[in-house]
Amino acid sequence: MIWLSKVFELNPAGLNWPRAVAFLDTALVPMFVFWAIGYEVYLLSALFGLLFAALADPGGSYGYRALHIAVFALIGAGVTALGFGIGSEAWGWLVLASFLVTLAAGLAAVFGVRRFVNALLLNIWFIVAVAFEFSLHKEGHITSYTWGQVLSWAGGAALWIVVTFLWWLVRGRVEQEQPFSELPGDTSRRELTPPLILFAVIRAVVIGGTVALAFGLDLSYGSWIPIAAMIALKPNLEQAAIVSAQRLSGALIGAIVAALLLWVAASEQGLKLFAIHRGLELVALVLFMHGAGIRFWNYTLYTAAIAAGVLILVDLPQPSDDSAEGYRVLWTLCGVGISLLVMLMAGLLAKRKRHQ
Repeated sequence: MIWLSKVFELNPAGLNWPRAVAFLDTALVPMFVFWAIGYEVYLLSALFGLLFAALADPGGSYGYRALHIAVFALIGAGVTALGFGIGSEAWGWLVLASFLVTLAAGLAAVFGVRRFVNALLLNIWFIVAVAFEFSLHKEGHITSYTWGQVLSWAGGAALWIVVTFLWWLVRGRVEQEQPFSELPGDTSRRELTPPLILFAVIRAVVIGGTVALAFGLDLSYGSWIPIAAMIALKPNLEQAAIVSAQRLSGALIGAIVAALLLWVAASEQGLKLFAIHRGLELVALVLFMHGAGIRFWNYTLYTAAIAAGVLILVDLPQPSDDSAEGYRVLWTLCGVGISLLVMLMAGLLAKRKRHQ
């Protein structure tokens, strides 16, 4: 009970509903645009471009913010092109690309904590993009163009630049704090130490291994394994055990919520299935909104909200049935379990080296 109370402990000061509502108001724009033109397949890229651009916003003068967000969006566009470009290729290429992208994201810590966080965001997006493209390819009748996904990502990020410009004018052209001020802003460089390299390699091996397991064996809904593993992995090996438990618990809760919601579409066809899909897209957006508002209220619930929203949008193109929900939760447990096992082994290795 003590352990559970710490995992679900609430921090009232971390609740930020104005930020959540601001994200919802902005995210409704691409949602209705894609609904209107009938290209909902590109909605996921636009929402992630918008959300991650807001997370990467460093604050400060408008010119400084716009430049940094634009650079982040440009790198994200490259990651998007890579993810959707190889998502339907042979699984070996997926493993290699996932390993290299995750390794590069881990090594980005030498450029400062802030840039590492931004690299981690793009790393998460790459895994989601690969999983989404794989599910689209497996479904067969849904068409997705890589350039369309890249433009959608860039459009989502550009929308945030426009919103910050309008808010900058309303506030009298004064400098603004970063929207997610709780995130680290340190950009001081660090040495490329053996522990940092070890941490980056371990993360890359875990993600590469889960991608190989999911796509190499062609598991039904196997993309949930690397997504759950990425969400459950700690940003560094020294992080507190309580945060690890929160990540693991949140990933599992989010998977169960997503599986139950996707089950609603089981055995439905025609207009009713279309309406359910639109409703689930709206539910995913609301989950992202709650994630923006409760990020520092409770980390477990934040992780659950983001995981559920991601998994709903990734698996929405695939038909659902009663057995699908079992597979989804099972693969999530596998992904979470792999992350837990690796973190435990890494922790034991770190302790052993300190005692030597």
